[in-house]
Formats: sequence, C-alpha cells, structure tokens
Amino acid sequence: MLTVTIENTAVTDVLTRIQRQVSDLSAAMEGIGQEMVSRISGRFETETDPSGTPWAPWAPSTVASYPADGNRSVLDRYGDMLDSLSHEAGKTSVRIGFGTPYATYHEWGTKTMPRRGLLTDDPDAGTLSPADEAAVLDVLNDYLGVP
Repeated sequence: MLTVTIENTAVTDVLTRIQRQVSDLSAAMEGIGQEMVSRISGRFETETDPSGTPWAPWAPSTVASYPADGNRSVLDRYGDMLDSLSHEAGKTSVRIGFGTPYATYHEWGTKTMPRRGLLTDDPDAGTLSPADEAAVLDVLNDYLGVP
C-alpha cells in the first residue's frame, strides 16, 4: 500500500485548535473524506488535476489499443479506478485513496506516461492544491461553527 502524507500548516493549525477542545475528530475527518472524494471524483469528469490543469491527452498508442467496450475517457477505461476511490475516517486522521495499485502511476507519472494528478498538487511534497486546502478548511470551520 502506498501512503502519501499531506502536511499543511493551515489545516494542522485548525486541527490543533479543535483537538484542544475535542479528542475525537471522527465527524470532522468524515467530512473531509467525503469532501475530498467528491472533489477527486469530479476530476474524472473535468479531466483536470487538483490545480485545474487539464490532463495530458492519450498517446497515439493508447488510442490504438483502447478497447471498443471502454468508457472512452482519460483514466476511465472501465471505471475500476474511480470505483475504488474511498476514504476511511479515524479519530485524528482520514485516509483517502484508490484500491487499484496503478493509481500511483497516474499520480506521479512514469517515464512513458505524463502525470495526471488526482490526490495532490505535488505528490513528492504531499501538498494540497489551494482549492483543496480551502475546501478542507471550510469543512473544519463548519465543524467548529465558524461562519
């Protein structure tokens, strides 16, 4: 299993404030998980990475080998990867990811395939995009009752 840890100062600061008041953050983590799964699912529709950059189009070799019964969408041959997207909320963290091992190749790219990011703005740094950071902070502020 691959683990990418997101370190985000703004999110960590809010979580630290919340943890001073509440020891079980499961509800907030569940909200973050649901929000991020929704945002990641949307990337399959828009065919864009977390920063909004369009995914690279298919290589000619991919077009030539694409199965006739496929979905004809980038990263959505049969829907297996998207169907495997899930989250698991705990008391102090949330895990969000795919059950298909090849999702890793899309997140980072390979020598022969461009990166088509889904989870992070920068997988090596483990950073959220500004829009994803804002969405997570919105969930946490809602949890705190902050307008």
